[in-house]
Parts: sequence; C-alpha cells; structure tokens
Amino acid sequence: MAKTNNRLGRGLSALLKDEPSVVSASDKGAEKLVGSILEVELKKIKTNPYQPRTNFDKNALEDLVKSIGVLGVIQPITVRKIEEGYELISGERRFRASQIVGLESIPAYVRLANDQEMLEMALVENIQRQDLDAIEIALSYQRLLDEINLTHEQLSHRVGKDRTSISNYLRLLKLDPIIQTGIRDGMISMGHGRAIIAIDDVDLQLEIYEKVISENLSVRDTEKLIKTFKNPVKAKPVKSSLPNEFKKVQKDFSEKFGSNVEIKRSQNGKGKIIIDFKSDAEFERLRNLFE
Repeated sequence: MAKTNNRLGRGLSALLKDEPSVVSASDKGAEKLVGSILEVELKKIKTNPYQPRTNFDKNALEDLVKSIGVLGVIQPITVRKIEEGYELISGERRFRASQIVGLESIPAYVRLANDQEMLEMALVENIQRQDLDAIEIALSYQRLLDEINLTHEQLSHRVGKDRTSISNYLRLLKLDPIIQTGIRDGMISMGHGRAIIAIDDVDLQLEIYEKVISENLSVRDTEKLIKTFKNPVKAKPVKSSLPNEFKKVQKDFSEKFGSNVEIKRSQNGKGKIIIDFKSDAEFERLRNLFE
C-alpha cells in the first residue's frame, strides 16, 4: 500500500486505500493523485521497459547506496500509476540503490502517462543527465525521432539543445559498432568519434581507432591523422636531368626539323623523342623530311 507524504493530509490517504482504481486521467480522484509525492513500497514498482540507460556505473551506484543508507532518498523518483502498482519513469539508480540498502519504500512523484509519454519522459529525463555517455544520448535522440515521431526542430525544443549539437550526436551512430563500444567504455571520447566519422571506409575507421588507442592520440592529433588519409600528399615526379650530349642533340634536331624537339630520358637509358607540329601541313613537311 502506498503511503502519502504527511504534508498531503488525510484526505488523500483515504482516497488511496483503493489506489489501483486510479490508473488514468479520467478516473475518479485522478486530479488528487497526479502530482502527489507518495511513499511507495519498492515491491510495487516495476522498472521502466523504455529505460534508455544500459550502463550503470558500479562505483557511482555504490556511492549512492552509502548516501541513501545515511541520509535516505532525498530526491523522489518519478513513477506512473498502472493497475498492478507503479512503473518507474525516472530515478532507476535511486530505485536500485534503495533496494540494495534494504528500504521497503521510496518517495515517488506520481504521474499518469501512456506508453508514448512514458518513453518520451524517460528519454528526455535521461538526456539531461551529465553522466550519460555520448552513444546513449545519440540512441535516445534517435528513438525520440523514430518512436515519438518528433522532427529535428521539435526534438531541439524538447531537450534544449541546438540542432547542430543533436546532429553531431546522431552522426556517431554511423560509426562501426566496435568504435561505438569504445566511446561507451571510455576508450575514446566523442571528439575522437566525430573525427573518425569523417572517414567513410569502415576498415580504415577501425585502423585509425586502433591507432588512436595504441598511441593515446589526442582529438587534435586524431584530426591531423584523418587529414593525411583524406588528403594524401602526392609525390612530385622527379625530373631526370638530361646529359649535355643529349641536350646538344635536342638542339640540333630542333634546328634541323624547324620545329621544337624534346628528348626525354630515364635513368636506365630508356626514353623518347617528341617533335611538335602545329598543323596538318607542318606534319606533312616533317614526314617528307623523314622520307
């Protein structure tokens, strides 16, 4: 049975004796339930099936367990009312830590929400957290676009981020899954990922990713490395110096044929003679000379 916060008064306590009957905004007494902070039994709360967070830092959770063990739960979790009890919208770390401490109940802010609203609230709430990794944020953005059917403009207003920032996160999902895992595990930063995404070839992405890790490259060093792959320096052809005797023959041929003559010779002795002509008539003149 959920217990009301003492400040809510006895009227709400009486209302909630039959709490399962209040599950939607149209139910009798819903207006008194929504927005209330109740002391809800942990066993009556189901975790959020739409929870976008998949990684829970073990050390951070242990610190939270210690804090709750001493001070209790300071900030209420948020739940929605369902027929079987309650479903978690946000505050899963506090919920898990309370279970570990051995608490029987937890303060909870009650909402009435459908599945789509549940998903949107859970996603937006998680995006605002500072400890969410870049890939989790990107996946949350993508789910809001795909499952809630938000436009990029609407998404920008919902999460309070400009569209450029959102696009930068979404582009990370084009990285190879191995590199995405590297970002999630803290092997490389979002900045590294943004630099690597400039390379289209997946095999080359992985090659650069491994080099970044093995050589502990900074984001700036990674960007420089990317540029060498995107704009390789082309080796300038080495001009072979023509020996003097060939230069003399080249000059003699030009005078004899009355046209510019160029002799090209490689280091191994191979080469060719090029005779210029500017018209069909000049070509005929040169051909007659050879005949």
